Amino acid sequence: MGAVAAVEPIFPNRLTSSILERTPRGERAIVVVDGADAADPVEFAVRLRDRAAAEGRSATVVDLHDYVRPASLRFEYSRTDELSYRTAWFDFDALDREVVAPMRAGGRGSFLPRLWDEASDRSARSRLVEAAPDHLLVLAGPTLLGRVDSAAVVVHLLLSEGALRRRTSESDRWTVEPLMQYYRDSTAEPDITVRWDHPDRPAVVTPSVSRAAYR
Repeated sequence: MGAVAAVEPIFPNRLTSSILERTPRGERAIVVVDGADAADPVEFAVRLRDRAAAEGRSATVVDLHDYVRPASLRFEYSRTDELSYRTAWFDFDALDREVVAPMRAGGRGSFLPRLWDEASDRSARSRLVEAAPDHLLVLAGPTLLGRVDSAAVVVHLLLSEGALRRRTSESDRWTVEPLMQYYRDSTAEPDITVRWDHPDRPAVVTPSVSRAAYR
């Protein structure tokens, strides 16, 4: 990290507004909020949803943890297998089929908000939701970077290694290394990278700073 970091502090409300300003109006759109669970990307996605709703737009949050694979597949090699976490923990094929593809131009327009209940390890038994013509769908969770090719905006909530370790629960601390490896290996660039060690004082940073943080 020898280069000087390009960091622009931004007020939280202005951050949500700037993201929504980049989404197309009058059509269905997807925003991806990618970040470790320790960054609480779902909470930030809810902020975006609520802000969009306040502006009169239909919006829904889909939590990636509602698209986990069954435990028999996630835990095939152990409950803390790092490779499985990076590659087989979440059902990205189902996410694309049931959420992303329906929102694309020409898609069926109805999406499945939840596929699997992680706690009970059973089908979530959710019903399809009919998307409004200008519906905003916010996908949130870890390792989403590079997984959704039709997203209007991809936001990455960046935690320093220290913050990632501090804010990850002890039971989930085994996920820190595979998360860092995933982001080191990813060639995808988010549209917006936000330094998120202090969510009340976010800052937008350059992609090069984002990539260096995981080395």
